[in-house]
Amino acid sequence: MSIVTLSEFIMERQADFPYASGDLSRLLADIGIASKIINHKVNKAGLQDILGAVGTTNIQGETQMKLDVFADNALINAIKWGGQVCGIGSEENDRYFAFDSEVHRKSKYVILFDPLDGSSNIDVNVSIGTIFSIFRRKSSIGDLANVNDFLQSGAEQVAAGYVIYGSSTMLVYTTGHGVNGFTLEPSIGEFCLSHENMQIPADGKIFSVNEGNLYACSSGVREYIDWCKQTDKKSGRPYSGRYIGSLVADFHRNLIKGGIYLYPGTKSSPQGKLRLMYEANPLAFIVEQAGGSATDGQQRIMDIKPKDLHQRTPLIIGSKNMVGKVLELIAAENI
Repeated sequence: MSIVTLSEFIMERQADFPYASGDLSRLLADIGIASKIINHKVNKAGLQDILGAVGTTNIQGETQMKLDVFADNALINAIKWGGQVCGIGSEENDRYFAFDSEVHRKSKYVILFDPLDGSSNIDVNVSIGTIFSIFRRKSSIGDLANVNDFLQSGAEQVAAGYVIYGSSTMLVYTTGHGVNGFTLEPSIGEFCLSHENMQIPADGKIFSVNEGNLYACSSGVREYIDWCKQTDKKSGRPYSGRYIGSLVADFHRNLIKGGIYLYPGTKSSPQGKLRLMYEANPLAFIVEQAGGSATDGQQRIMDIKPKDLHQRTPLIIGSKNMVGKVLELIAAENI
């Protein structure tokens, strides 16, 4: 059986982008390098002084973990060094970075990322991940990147992906031509193609939601969770409740096995808590390319026009028929 590495696969697929000159391919390769660096540090958690908080908070008001800061710096340095983007937006930073060297000003892309999703679970050794989203810049080549380069709807993404650091380390990405997954082979230090043309089942038997917040959710969402728990042999219900609390881990399991993840708005947080640009958009791109759906409960995630880099959104994402059932119940509550 022949082994196809991430670099080889990216180069083979370069023909999918007749307008590109290899910049996107090199950018994806740089992300792969950064994720190997992060993976190496994650695997040493507990052996080095890398666990715990650094005593600061990010723009979201969340306590920054030491690995959060390490992952953020690793991604920024690797991507900046590669010279394939004119600007970077990170969940950990208040504003975007616009690079002013001549090489960067001539670059065609901007990237946004959540350097370490699920970082509150770091100290208890639960799977965590990196999520990224790539856009073609809107500003003129040669100019400094500006905020409009970043504030694009998810439908304008040219690539998106995530890396999950778990029992094995996997990088999953799409460029709008299907979804492919690569597993890190430690013996050779390379991501190798392991999950080609990933498709999420149209139906699943897993629902992922923080049921502690259900009382504060809409009646449509509450009815859906009750429906999941009802016995119906024909449809295979009751479904199994599986909630890790690490978005990448919950999403990855559902992508492979079929299922739905819900982080709806609540009475205290009607706009939800997940970040549109750093989490919802890239995962929505991936799930749609895999045959699934992603919505905020009212509209398609990738149709939302962002107004702020750190905009939050409700998120319902997963198997197409399961998401459709939620939307059916949400619509019924408004009749």
